[in-house]
Amino acid sequence: MKKKIIILGGGISGIYLGYQLKKAGFSITILEANNRIGGRIYTKKTHDTKVELGATWLWRYNEELLKVCKDLNISLFEQNMHGDALFEATNTDMPQRFQVPKNQEISYRIVGGTLTLLERMTKYFSKDELQLNQKVLQINDDKTSIEVITEKSAFTAAIVISTIPPQLLVNSVSFSSKLDANLIQIANNTHTWMKDAIKFAIVYKTPFWKEKGFSGVGFSNVGPFTEMYEHTNFENNRFAFMGFLHGPLANESKETREEKIRKQLFKFFGEDGINYLSYEEKVWNKEEFTSFENDKFINPHFNNGHSVYQQEFLKGKFIIAGSETSPSYGGYMEGAIYRGNQIVEQLINKF
Repeated sequence: MKKKIIILGGGISGIYLGYQLKKAGFSITILEANNRIGGRIYTKKTHDTKVELGATWLWRYNEELLKVCKDLNISLFEQNMHGDALFEATNTDMPQRFQVPKNQEISYRIVGGTLTLLERMTKYFSKDELQLNQKVLQINDDKTSIEVITEKSAFTAAIVISTIPPQLLVNSVSFSSKLDANLIQIANNTHTWMKDAIKFAIVYKTPFWKEKGFSGVGFSNVGPFTEMYEHTNFENNRFAFMGFLHGPLANESKETREEKIRKQLFKFFGEDGINYLSYEEKVWNKEEFTSFENDKFINPHFNNGHSVYQQEFLKGKFIIAGSETSPSYGGYMEGAIYRGNQIVEQLINKF
């Protein structure tokens, strides 16, 4: 009889775990609280253009992730860095033009958008195996099984694997049996991947910057964007910028952020910069199913891959996964895959 496993979260960690565990012969159910899959992978379509407002790049040293891409027949392309970049040092100085050093590590993007990675895996799931809008409220365990209570239903399994970010997990889900105190303490001091990011994208009708010899790369000491990159698609027929906004702008309105971006784009590129089709953004610390909202600052990647996450809990019936728990590349897509492979091997050996 196939062992039943419930996976909490339909981001890259949960989808990959479900995909691999199903292939290994386990019975799986993935419960996603949101109305979409992806978690911190968020490829948004606007004006017939796909922009990444979540995880975007991978690198040649991401061996586990590259293997998954190869297995799923997913193609990659280089992040364009050709042409001059612009750097804004102060509010009063005009941006300075410079050449990006040639020896930079090459970043790669996924043809069709990062979400393609998850869509290739989810096509193997039935409707029952991947369920959206299933916010987890409580986890109950007894001697032989473990139960997950959501806002809509109840599910029972032999094992539950959580891919919910650890800090959010221990502050949003109730447990009938008391969780390990050390786990709670570490989880509350574990940095959540993407939590501090505000990502934005600007869609244009034409790549006007190329005609002027620019790469679309921009950096600023004063904001509102701190860094920006060209975000043209692989086919080179949809054109955009994508980048990161200054963190404190999370407390401003979207309208205020966009107005500040417009002024900065005008300073960088003149009228061409503000003649865009669409402004898109994602403030990740406002996302209910990603971030536990509080004022506590945690350094990026702090406690990612901590040894406590390698343990099993609730007498072996509860496992904590997700990028933050990976001892290798914690807080990146590569970490999500690495940790997933650890758990799949662990469960195959266990059963």
